[in-house]
Amino acid sequence: MRSTSDDYSRIEKAIHYLDQRFPAQPGLNEVAKSVNLSPWHFQRLFTRWAGISPKRFLQFLMLDYAKHALERSGNVLDAAYAAGLSSPSRLHDLFVSVEAVTPGEFKKRGAGLCIRCGFHPSPFGECLLATTERGICAMFFVTDGDREQVLSDLRRRWPAAEFVEDPKTTGGLMGRIIPGNSLPGKLPLDLRGTNFQIKVWQALLEIPPGAVVPYEDLAARVGNPKASRAVGSAVGQNPIAFIIPCHRVIRKVGGIGGYHGGVARKRAMLAWEAARTHISEQW
Repeated sequence: MRSTSDDYSRIEKAIHYLDQRFPAQPGLNEVAKSVNLSPWHFQRLFTRWAGISPKRFLQFLMLDYAKHALERSGNVLDAAYAAGLSSPSRLHDLFVSVEAVTPGEFKKRGAGLCIRCGFHPSPFGECLLATTERGICAMFFVTDGDREQVLSDLRRRWPAAEFVEDPKTTGGLMGRIIPGNSLPGKLPLDLRGTNFQIKVWQALLEIPPGAVVPYEDLAARVGNPKASRAVGSAVGQNPIAFIIPCHRVIRKVGGIGGYHGGVARKRAMLAWEAARTHISEQW
C-alpha cells in the first residue's frame, strides 16, 4: 500500500505545476499528465489524500480562498483567544501542553539533554520528529530526500545535546499529531527560544485549523502591533512544524508568503486543513 508520503510527493509536484500556470487555469487532464498519472488515477490520489475531489480541493489553493479565509478568521480567532490559554477547546484539534524552558536552560544550548529522534511518513512528506523528556522539541520536513539537512538543523539548534535515533518512541507520538489519528492524552511540547519567540509560538497555537492570520494581526495578538517583521522572524524560527501552525500565517493581501518547508507544502497544509474544516461550506 502506498503511504501518505508517497501521495504527497505527487501532490507537491501538482501544486508546483499549478503555481506556475495559475493564469491559464489548467484542467484535470493537464495536471494529471504533469505528474505522470492518468486523470482517473489522479482523481483517486486526491480523494485518498485530501478526502475530496481535485476540483474542490484546488479551490482551497487559490488566492480567492485565502482572502475569504482572512475575512472570516477574525471572529474565529477572537473566539479562540477569548477561550484563554487554559481551555482544552483551543489549539486546533489537539490538546497541547507547552513547557518553556527557563532563560538559563535556554543558554545551555542543550547541555546534558538527551534528544530522541526518528523519521516518519506524514500527509505532507517525510518528517523528522524529535523529543526530550519534557516533550516534542522539533518537527522538520524533509525536502528532496535530504535527511542529513534536517538532522544538521536539529543539531545546530541544540549543539551540546546528545542525540539518539529512536523511531519507536517518536513513532508513538506521531500517531497523535495528524488529525483523525489522535490518541487520548496530552501532546507535550518542549519549547526553547527567546521569551519573544515563545510568546509568538504560543499565539500560533491559538489559530484553529481552517483559519489564517496576517503577520500584522499576529503582532497585535502578542502585544506589539508594530513588530510584524520581528514576528515574521519568530514564525520562521518555529522548530515544531505543523503542530505549532506557522503555516496559518499569511500576508495581509491574501498571499501565501514563505515557509521553511517550501511554499508548495504550505499551500498543501492550508488546503488539506481547509478541506476538512469547511468541507460542507459554500462560499
